[in-house]
This record gives sequence, C-alpha cells and structure tokens, in this order.
Amino acid sequence: MPRMQVYLPDDLYAAVKDRGLPASELLQQAVRVEIRRRDLLEATDDYLIELLAEVGEPDPEQIARAQQIARRLSGRSDRATG
Repeated sequence: MPRMQVYLPDDLYAAVKDRGLPASELLQQAVRVEIRRRDLLEATDDYLIELLAEVGEPDPEQIARAQQIARRLSGRSDRATG
C-alpha cells in the first residue's frame, strides 16, 4: 500500500492523539467520502445539462413556481423538526 505524508494543524493532531484515534483509517474514510461527494456533484451537473438539452431552460413563471414550492417545502421541514 502506498504511503502519504499528511500534515495536521496542532489542534487536530492533539485531538487525534488524545483520543487514540486511528489517523490512517480516519483519513481513508474522509477521502472516500469526499471522492464520493464530488462524483455525485459531477453526476448531478451532467444530469442537469442533459435535462436542459431535453426540455430547455425554464421560463420566469416556472422559476417562480419552483421557488414557491421550495419555500413551502422548506417551511414544512422546519416545523417538522422544530
């Protein structure tokens, strides 16, 4: 397995050492999560490009309607968790 030298700020280094955490495993997991996140963002961008090519740009009325729905859903989410 290849090795890589990683630098941590003093506070993170101390926290890892104080808690006896497995730094290598934590880094591997963090890198995997970040790669997955970026892959999903790229896939989302690709999908949106395809969707816009298929159906076109939304008109101002459609945008306003979507914003209204998003606000309403956001309000429901706040009430459900608050």
